[in-house]
Amino acid sequence: MSDLLENERVSLLNQPSTTEIQAQIPSLIEQLSQKLVGQKATLELVVAACLAGGHVLLEDVPGTGKTTLAASLAQVLGLHFRRIQGTPDLLPADVVGATVFHPQDNDFEFHRGPVFTNVLLMDEINRATPRTQSALLEAMAERQVSADGVTYPLPQPFFVIATANPIESQGVFPLPEAQLDRFLVQLKLGYISADEEMDMVRRVVQQGRLELKAIFDEERVQAAQDEVRNIHVSDAVLRYLVNLCRATREHDQVLLGASPRAIVALTQYSQALSYIAGRTFVTPDDVKRAIEPILAHRLRLNIDWMGDDGARQVIRDVLESVPVPNERVEA
Repeated sequence: MSDLLENERVSLLNQPSTTEIQAQIPSLIEQLSQKLVGQKATLELVVAACLAGGHVLLEDVPGTGKTTLAASLAQVLGLHFRRIQGTPDLLPADVVGATVFHPQDNDFEFHRGPVFTNVLLMDEINRATPRTQSALLEAMAERQVSADGVTYPLPQPFFVIATANPIESQGVFPLPEAQLDRFLVQLKLGYISADEEMDMVRRVVQQGRLELKAIFDEERVQAAQDEVRNIHVSDAVLRYLVNLCRATREHDQVLLGASPRAIVALTQYSQALSYIAGRTFVTPDDVKRAIEPILAHRLRLNIDWMGDDGARQVIRDVLESVPVPNERVEA
């Protein structure tokens, strides 16, 4: 692995190691860590998803801080934030907006819905009906919405953070594959350690509401996204990445493996993870860290009872079976 890193350093000798915007990422993560104790690794994954221009699905039990994470992220990024509560009676117009007739003007006017924002939190998305869930498809894929034959572009940057409770089975509508595929990553917060929970309680009870400081703004977020797209991916690392995804299609427990879109998503997310780590090139370790959040919700197994744990086991099998590239610098 050290040979590979040395080879990348030689090939990128003339590129700056860290940009001014990239150098602010640790401060951004630190700000979020003040609000969500013990979740630094997950916070890095969420920030990387946003800088890759993707959407995030947070699937976890209630009370782990999913909603707090979304609101705090928008605050430190300096972006406009809106929240929608998923319920069975929520209509597509409640998300996108509706055209209303104004008698005084004798004209119709489109009233924009909460989707017209930078960071949209779709809380408990699996409580909304499939019809309402589908109202987000165009927004997530095309960064635009259509109403009454007119297309309206969404503000930039734009990304969705959706939460879902995987435990409840009554009054919920599971997301279909097409909807899941619109999410760049699926993440879990999980429970923190006992000491971290004590620290969390002290902060909430004794310090009260903590105001976070905006580190970025709209222009800097878009600039960071542009820099992420310029992170170098060598042919060897790209071949490794493609081979990993193709191997999922050949696994004996997989019914539907990684699609070409998943390969693109894995590449972009690996670039973002490299960016927040302060590098200008992608390493195999970036790919290894990125692959589970990217593929766990995209793989379909032929053994239903295994669920997400089965998908993660398949990913571990693939990582063990595909050789890691090992480049050497020629003398």
